[in-house]
Amino acid sequence: MQAWQVNNPSSTPVLANIKNDFPVKGEVVVQVEAVGLNFADMLAIQGKYQVRHPFPFTPGMELSGTILALGPDTEGPAPGTRVLATCSAGALARQIVLPAGRVVPIPDVMSFDEAAGFPIAYGTSHLALSHTARLRAGETLFVTGAAGGVGLTAVEIGKRLGARVIASARGVKRLAVAKAAGADVLIDSDAPDLKEALRAEGGVDVVYDAVGGPAFDAALRACKPEGRLLAIGFASGEVPQIPANLLLVKNLTVSGFWYGGMEAHAPGLVAASMAELLRWRAEGLIRPHVSHILPFEAFPEGLALLRDRKATGKVVIRVGQQQ
Repeated sequence: MQAWQVNNPSSTPVLANIKNDFPVKGEVVVQVEAVGLNFADMLAIQGKYQVRHPFPFTPGMELSGTILALGPDTEGPAPGTRVLATCSAGALARQIVLPAGRVVPIPDVMSFDEAAGFPIAYGTSHLALSHTARLRAGETLFVTGAAGGVGLTAVEIGKRLGARVIASARGVKRLAVAKAAGADVLIDSDAPDLKEALRAEGGVDVVYDAVGGPAFDAALRACKPEGRLLAIGFASGEVPQIPANLLLVKNLTVSGFWYGGMEAHAPGLVAASMAELLRWRAEGLIRPHVSHILPFEAFPEGLALLRDRKATGKVVIRVGQQQ
């Protein structure tokens, strides 16, 4: 079957023919229809992600598709069921074999394209905000990179949880996307003195940061007493160094959040979160934003959109023909 392959960290991904895997007990075969791209895919291809894959490997961490077959003595969705799933790698292929517990049926209102980019971004924001940070109605949430894949879902879910949301993004167009998702206050990430801008808004209870760098430091210094900061990622390439004395004097908490880690050690919590998110989507309470849908052959172009920050929301690679 066709699949994208990465041969080494310095090589460009290539479209190749590889052998199909066959399911054993507890596994299912999914015909892949669409794949959501993530910043983590770029890190994995470069060999810099926290999960290191032996080369060559097929990238792609989230997908939608149709169940083709179940392994022997396996309970799972029946063949023909439309599902979404996450995986550590391997999604950018015509078919994939997955543990039956990793696939989740999707509601009729969701297209394959939308479902492909749904689980990681929404799952990250939902659990990080509701479980880790314990965001409460009436609190102020500050989101960096608020027009990106995870940032935009943090804006939307923050509003859903009853918070006042301050969104930071670069430029008028990206800020408009964050506003459409529900942001109450918009701050251009290129504007001077972010710390003072946040303090002028009364300070921050919860920080959701997928960017790192100076924005994290500014938000840290603008936190209210007992503020909570979420380290989601470091798209800027700069990992913040946190002065512990600031945590002490304001009783602040800094927590890391990695969705893959939660899937590994708290699968029940992840499953309950996804069930609630899909219920919200079926009821029209959240509306995923996909800015680009590209054909299977254009996967490198999709990566370039993420690298150059030309996308808002999700970039999706369409693998199948029927959507």
